[in-house]
Amino acid sequence: MIDPATVEQLLTTTRAVRRRLDLDRPVDVHVVHDCLRLALQAPTAEGLTFGRWIIVTDPGTRQRLAEVYARGIPAIRARAATFEGPTKPVYTAAEWLATNLARVPVLVVPCLVVRPPADFSAVMCSTLYGSILPAVWSFQLALRSRGLGSVFTTLHLNFEEEARAVLGIPADVLQVALIPVAHARDGAFHAASRPAVGEVAFGNQWGRAVQETP
Repeated sequence: MIDPATVEQLLTTTRAVRRRLDLDRPVDVHVVHDCLRLALQAPTAEGLTFGRWIIVTDPGTRQRLAEVYARGIPAIRARAATFEGPTKPVYTAAEWLATNLARVPVLVVPCLVVRPPADFSAVMCSTLYGSILPAVWSFQLALRSRGLGSVFTTLHLNFEEEARAVLGIPADVLQVALIPVAHARDGAFHAASRPAVGEVAFGNQWGRAVQETP
């Protein structure tokens, strides 16, 4: 048996870490490799391995990739202008990350070796992404268990071709995300406020309330 309390702590405290990424502390890339080893145990569609991972540690490559990423800052600011209240800090943190991305010790870009055509059905798209997103989350959980922070970002996909050129990615390969990895500062791991199950889940049909566990 796996200790449920340990599992619950891991699941409830794996946060999107941005401003609390420690930009000055080196990350042992072998630890990242070990986390990826665990992530590759995640289930995939039809048991096939469509995922590929680029682990970027070279400062020059990180700088070039960060320059591509930073082109999305105007979009972050435009989006932030439409929100007030508790959502606002998310965009402030997103802009901070975009400004400082080159200083993050490790950048990981998960990819799919199959690129869906425009007319791909919803079921095929879900199957394809289902072949790597579980592994991405497992990767982030493994990082968390080793004191490393991460965040799932997609801003660079607005400039996918530029990022492709920086990383030498073939044209038929699909980039899925960009995951900054660094040690977490100042107790960055904590549970977040989330809605109760009864507020977001339905029983059997849309709109039917579920009976929550006492």
